[in-house]
Amino acid sequence: MSTLLTRRSAVAAALAFAPALAAPAWARTGPESFAPLVKRVMPSVVNIAVTETVSGNDAFANLPAELQRQFRERFRQRRQQVTGVGSGFIIDPAGYIVTNNHVVGSADSILVVLSDGTELPAKLVGTDDLTDVALIKVVAPAPLPAATWGDSKGLEVGDWVVAAGNPFGLGGSVTAGIVSARGRDLGAGPFDDFIQIDAPINPGNSGGPLFNTEGQVVGVNSAIYSPSGGSVGIGFAIPAELVSRIVAELRAKGRIDRGWLGVSVQDVQASPRGPAGVGIAAVDRAGPAAKSGLRPGDIVTNINGQPVDSARTLIKGIALTPPGNSVRVTVRRQGKDVELPVTVGRRPKIEEN
Repeated sequence: MSTLLTRRSAVAAALAFAPALAAPAWARTGPESFAPLVKRVMPSVVNIAVTETVSGNDAFANLPAELQRQFRERFRQRRQQVTGVGSGFIIDPAGYIVTNNHVVGSADSILVVLSDGTELPAKLVGTDDLTDVALIKVVAPAPLPAATWGDSKGLEVGDWVVAAGNPFGLGGSVTAGIVSARGRDLGAGPFDDFIQIDAPINPGNSGGPLFNTEGQVVGVNSAIYSPSGGSVGIGFAIPAELVSRIVAELRAKGRIDRGWLGVSVQDVQASPRGPAGVGIAAVDRAGPAAKSGLRPGDIVTNINGQPVDSARTLIKGIALTPPGNSVRVTVRRQGKDVELPVTVGRRPKIEEN
């Protein structure tokens, strides 16, 4: 018994006085605390409250079909005010604030709450529904603290990020996590290139900034994947590289001019009868495509000599073409390749479609 105790004591002594092993490099990359970063960046983060008038029909859109019918008949002619919350961040001391289009795009009134509790009415400068970006502006008695843009292209899977915003209307909140994936396509539009993060974001975080460890904005929190409506660790942010370009154009012109063909399209797989491409299912009679000779049944295979392999590629390529410019569209028609010059039109707003 005494020999066993002696051996155990010797082992314990050896462990007690053994030099500590160095932690692996990957274990030393995380900050001990995000507090210094949060103190520096949170003054640029704002809470946003909006009021919107909706018809009685719109107000019941999330109800079961039978209840929708009953309530719509009962309140057919009524309109009501609904309120919502979101987040944003100041990008210019003069009062320019970035948020999501789905937060403020349909608002009748917008109220911004600064980090010190000051409430300021805001005006909508411009929105872009294809990227879900919006720019608003407040008039403040003094210059406001502004965030700075970071390099979203340099983000790597595994990098630390901090999400800030107004979850569930609770006011300024932050969460931390890592980049889970890059280049996510959620089917929301042709410019989908989301950063996936596991930093918890919830309803109300929309429009808030995603910071890197330098305190720079590398994304705008925009969406979550959740069966329950709350965070399950899968959130999505729009890359700052895209947002900053959109914001600059909104600030300069108040709108984003997108190219438009006026067609309904669908993917076409390669077959013995023809190559892969994008089939034109329907053509708007008054649209640019119809005026240029494109027809239902045509299969678009190239634009300006570049292969078109999906409807998303076609829509994105045309959307990036300034309205009024001409593109060369190659289509397969009745077994033959036909090249048509098409003058791109201006994409109408969603409500104009």
